[in-house]
Order: sequence, then structure tokens, then C-alpha cells
Amino acid sequence: MQKHNLTLAIAALCLALPGYAQTTPSKPAPTPPPAAATTPPTSATSASPFQAPDPANFTADSPTVATVNSFLKELWGYDPHRLWQVAAIQKTRVPGLSRITVLVAQDGDAKNRVQGSQFFVLPDGKHAISDDVMSFGPHPFTETKEILKARANGPARGAASKDLLFVEFSDFQCPHCKDAKGIVDHLLQDFPNARLVYENFPLRKIHPAAEQAAEYGVCVAKTSSDAFFKFEDAVFDAQAGLTPEGTTQTLKDAVTKAGLSPADVAACAAEPQTKATVDESVKLAEDLEINQTPTLFVNGRPVPASPSVPYELTKSMISYQIQLDGLPQPAPKLSTLSK
Repeated sequence: MQKHNLTLAIAALCLALPGYAQTTPSKPAPTPPPAAATTPPTSATSASPFQAPDPANFTADSPTVATVNSFLKELWGYDPHRLWQVAAIQKTRVPGLSRITVLVAQDGDAKNRVQGSQFFVLPDGKHAISDDVMSFGPHPFTETKEILKARANGPARGAASKDLLFVEFSDFQCPHCKDAKGIVDHLLQDFPNARLVYENFPLRKIHPAAEQAAEYGVCVAKTSSDAFFKFEDAVFDAQAGLTPEGTTQTLKDAVTKAGLSPADVAACAAEPQTKATVDESVKLAEDLEINQTPTLFVNGRPVPASPSVPYELTKSMISYQIQLDGLPQPAPKLSTLSK
């Protein structure tokens, strides 16, 4: 499975790094930093696990503690038990490049364990580097959200409104995409006001059948989105048939199950414009620096769609993004209330 840069960078930032040690700056900060902020403990009896930050560790003029806290709240606010403190914002030998150190703890941890994480903010103030480059600022997902609203034009299902926009980049030959299908279906049931847009992202170097499957999908979608998602189901159900000998017949069978003519779809798939449509979707993925399938965005926020991630965690991330965007939360289902 390939790696999506933004997801990887955020995941790396969320993973605590052992062995944080304060460093002594070459000269003291001219003024003390703003009061370091920690997310409030959820219990009235909880005490902060952090010591007061050392003003000498705040030597950079930018970003401010408030900006870093706003950024981390967007990333981590879905977890009410995660506590953090900005421990250092330091100059580096690269002009304008700031090193940020964040201490992280878990509310209710009897041992008060504190671990550290570091990342760098670039001189433009709009990007950060952890393991990779990611958007930085009080609203790090807004730019991606607007790009997807404007350019994600694949087959869609769910609500007509783009207020809550799910965009999935997928590859028909990717086994993880097949696994994600059921998760996405479940999410659409739990968030009925969401609109899902499917974008082709065939990983051409490792999945030789993915390009042809994407081209067939484009042609099926010309008839209707409903037909496309029937085709998607059928291809994933028969994914083992995407072999050098069996791909074409597997795709034709899927077209038949979608209620269309395999001959007509095959003729459409051979047209240059069809490949150009797939290329447009691939270009969108590349512009967003995605190189993993599946990749699921919810209003610009990458969220996991994997059986290895607890479903309730994915759901809580989406609910938090809905809260940030000022949208109504879906009503609890009766089946949920009865549990």
C-alpha cells in the first residue's frame, strides 16, 4: 500500500516521540512567551501533567503559541482525552524555519506520562514538516476542502449538497479499497447528509488492471452514478479476476451487472477522452500529494477508512469536523440508542 503524504504527516505528528529534552537556546528570548495552553482536563480533579514552559525555549517570532494551539486543536480536538502543551517555538539555522516542540499526555493517565513531538513550520507560515510537508495554520484543511469542492467531479451518491463532502480516491485493483467499501457505506448511513464523490486514482505502477477498470468506470458513470456504484460493487466482488487473462471479461461482467452493454462500454473505454478523464482525476490526486489508496477526505480532512482503525474513531473525527464547520450533527439512530 502506498502512503498518502498528508495522512502520513499528520499520523507522525500524532504519534508521541520518546526522549524529549529541552535545549538551551544560544541566547535568551527577549520576552516570555504567551501562557502555554493545554486542553482542559475532562475531570474537575485532574491536574495538568505538564510543568510551566521555559521562556528561554521561545526564540522564534513566528508562529505564535496561539496559532500552534489552533492548529493542534483542528488536528486533535476530536479526542477529548488528549492533552498537550506547546513547550518550545525555536529559531533554527535556516532563516524563518521554526522548530515546534509539543508535549502530549492523556487525561486520566495515573502515571502522568508525558511524551514529546516535534515538527517544523516553514517560512511561509502555511506549511509544516513532520515526516512530510503538510498544511499549517488555524484551519489546515480549508484549502484542500475548497479544491475538492471545485474539482472533485466524479460519480456521486448521497445528499445533493456539498456542505458535508466525502471524497474518496480509489483503485479498483487495490485490496484495501475493497476493504474500505463497507466502511464508506456504513459512514454514509451514519451521516445521511453527506455527499460522496468517487475519484479514480489507479496506481498504475503496481496495479496493471486498475487503468482499464477506471476507464470502464468512467464510461459506466456517463449513464448514471447509480450504474457506476453497481459497477463498483461488482468489480470489487470479483477483484480476484483482475488478472492479465481475466481483466476484460471481469469488467464486462461487472458492466452487465450494472445493467449496461459491455460492447458499448468497451468502445467508450477505448476513446482517448476516456483516458483523459481518468488523467484529470489522477492529476487532482497528485496536486493534493496523495499517493495512497484508499484516501478519504471529509470536508478536506483526511480520515481513515481501514478495518485496522476502530470505526468509532473514524466516526468521531468526522463528527468533530462537522462541529468545526458549523454543520448540524446527524440524529442518533434508533438502533444506536437501543444498545
